[in-house]
Amino acid sequence: MNRYQDITGKLNYGLFLAVVFLLPFPQIALRYACVAWIISWFFEGRWLSIDHLKSQFARTKFAIPFILFALWYLWRILSALWVQDSHAWGSQIERYLTFGLLLPVGLWGVNEKYDLRQIGRMLVTSCVVAVPIYLTLFIVLFYHREIIDTLQWEGRWNYATTTWYTFVGENISVVKHRLYFCAVELLGAIVAYILYRRRPWILFPTVAVMLSSILITGSRQSIVTAIILFIIACIYELPQKHRIWYGIGIIVLWLAAGGGLLKMHPRMQQFDLRSVTSIKEINETHEERLNIWGAALQHPEDYLWHGLGAGQSANYMKTQYEQLGMTTYVQKKYNCHNQYLEEIMELGLFGLLLFLIGWCSIPICTHGKARMMAWMFTLLYACNMVTECIFGRFDGIALWAVGMMIIALFERSSTVHEAYID
Repeated sequence: MNRYQDITGKLNYGLFLAVVFLLPFPQIALRYACVAWIISWFFEGRWLSIDHLKSQFARTKFAIPFILFALWYLWRILSALWVQDSHAWGSQIERYLTFGLLLPVGLWGVNEKYDLRQIGRMLVTSCVVAVPIYLTLFIVLFYHREIIDTLQWEGRWNYATTTWYTFVGENISVVKHRLYFCAVELLGAIVAYILYRRRPWILFPTVAVMLSSILITGSRQSIVTAIILFIIACIYELPQKHRIWYGIGIIVLWLAAGGGLLKMHPRMQQFDLRSVTSIKEINETHEERLNIWGAALQHPEDYLWHGLGAGQSANYMKTQYEQLGMTTYVQKKYNCHNQYLEEIMELGLFGLLLFLIGWCSIPICTHGKARMMAWMFTLLYACNMVTECIFGRFDGIALWAVGMMIIALFERSSTVHEAYID
């Protein structure tokens, strides 16, 4: 039996390292790696031992966020009782299955072969390696655009005038959606900060490479997210007695810098802040997301209390677009591009509240220096969920699972906390 557990334990850990390495890359390989990892965890048999469960609860309260997200997932399942499109419900329930399957992992934990430092290095390495790989790929595609034509990508560029930078920004999402790619790189930057914060000669060039992904892809939301995470890191580095006053100065300085960067961003040149105050007014001059949110908010009474049910927001948005004459939005099949909005549309106020409680529990159920990782991970998602249905693709779910496991490993051993952060 010990031999079996040793082999399956090594296999399970090896597959988790593969999942971590594949995070910045297209989701097809990542999906299979995640499935293999979860299956191997069940074959390892930790869930058959009550002792593993008792020891996990004795060491940490971090099982609570896993329980809350599982309850949120269960609520989505129960919404089958009132959905109109059972096929759309089934598709989302299948895609969200990780939230249910990760519950026993959160309750019983993982084997002792999981090495937090090695996992962190694997993520950092993968994030650094991914940047030149994508650069090389798009350099090749830019100079051999017949490949694009063969693949039948729907590019909006002009062969004669499009620059390489524009070409990458408009096509990167076909390979890996820009927001998800940048989210992985930002998680890598967080881990690099924790891993190498006392070795700046490693930290600065490593993080610089990761943050270059934001410039390359043209992700606007990632600029905001990076600024907020940087503010948190700066405040954390301040002595306790100086955090309030110096912290205020840091916040003002970097928010101003972030606002300046966004104002100069090519994709923000037609954004009018005044249009936010009249969000229900659909106007072709408005930024697309504002029109999308405006369409979703036309009749909140349709979903505010009971919700439409899991997977139903897409059909609802299509109906809204058709009624408002937004034919381009119908053709592009735009979702509501806001995870919070999707939650209230599909599960109502109660579902949104349960979702928010789940996220708040992540930093609350950690302690000591592990809480910093939990806060930064939660803020990473909190920011990105403003402009994207982050769980609309498996990339966002896989990143959530890996982030939760890294935080759980922080909680597992206080000796690892000290060595890993300081």
